[in-house]
Amino acid sequence: MREIEISRAIVEAYSNDILDNLQLDVAVVGAGPSGMVAGYYLAKGGAKVAIFEKKLSIGGGIWGGAMGFNRVIVQESAREILDEFGVGYRSAGNGLYVLDAVELASTLASKAVKAGVRIFNMIEVEDLVVKDDRVSGLVINWTPVMMTGLHVDPLTVEAKFVVDSTGHGAQISQHLLKRGLIKSIPGEGPMWAEKGEELTVEHTKEVFPGLYATGMAANALAGAPRMGPIFGGMLLSGRKAALEILQKLGK
Repeated sequence: MREIEISRAIVEAYSNDILDNLQLDVAVVGAGPSGMVAGYYLAKGGAKVAIFEKKLSIGGGIWGGAMGFNRVIVQESAREILDEFGVGYRSAGNGLYVLDAVELASTLASKAVKAGVRIFNMIEVEDLVVKDDRVSGLVINWTPVMMTGLHVDPLTVEAKFVVDSTGHGAQISQHLLKRGLIKSIPGEGPMWAEKGEELTVEHTKEVFPGLYATGMAANALAGAPRMGPIFGGMLLSGRKAALEILQKLGK
């Protein structure tokens, strides 16, 4: 076993993966709950999909649970998604279920990858490709390059649809605001768990031709409330976006 053999195997495998995913049906940005659920259902439906995550870790805000107590809540309306993914839970009463945050994050990631989703972490989206008034892909760079402000030109990924699953900041949609292609992003409203859960699903939609928003990004674009450590709306949001996109792709 030589060190060069280890290095060669890693470089070849990763290079082949990135080359194979430069042209996608759907590019999801953000490997949080809604992004991974969207990726899972898209891949199961026959779409070629990859998720791009700027952090080293995936799972978004799941890991910390609530204030470091690594448990989260899911409501009855999303329980069927937990059952499909095989995530354990127990009743907390009143139609609420308590989950181990670590199990939820790791299971969503595992199921998405096994369904055919390729997750690229440590890659940040620095801009969008927009052609003929439609989002057509991503402009990507390494996260450390972006963090250090080095002048290094990016690469691009072509996609028929892009999904903004970047959470509270709606970072992908911010690129459209910066370019004057959308008028405003009001940001999420104050805490109201019940309404926030309802509206994150309602506002999951195509927000600009070729661009969908899910989860808290959808609420930020609509000015809807935040909801704290309850994740059912995130799961339902990801599934809703995936099923709509699959229909538009003719899958």
